[in-house]
Amino acid sequence: METITANPVSLTTAAIEEIRRLLQEPGFDTTQFLRVGVKGGGCTGMTYVLEFDQKTEKDEHFTIDGISCIMEKAHGIYLMGMEVDWQGGLNSRGFTFKNPNASSTCGCGTSFAV
Repeated sequence: METITANPVSLTTAAIEEIRRLLQEPGFDTTQFLRVGVKGGGCTGMTYVLEFDQKTEKDEHFTIDGISCIMEKAHGIYLMGMEVDWQGGLNSRGFTFKNPNASSTCGCGTSFAV
């Protein structure tokens, strides 16, 4: 596992607060890291991944405001410069992604094309 010095993605204050809340949930597996990534699928070709997971040999490690994050090295070309936000309103609740590398996005905001 490699540690990178410049964070490939950023988290807004709201996202950091929500992730910290999740980390404090009873029974949370403290051996897991916040995984940021992509996978094939979704309306426009690729879907964002934001979950807690174990590190693998393919991962780079970085820290954002004390939160340990991992990302597969190969995903950097899709995610470099992306901002993750948390929307807590009644109409829109969940994590959102602002990706400067996306050539198009879908209406749900969780799928994109490059």
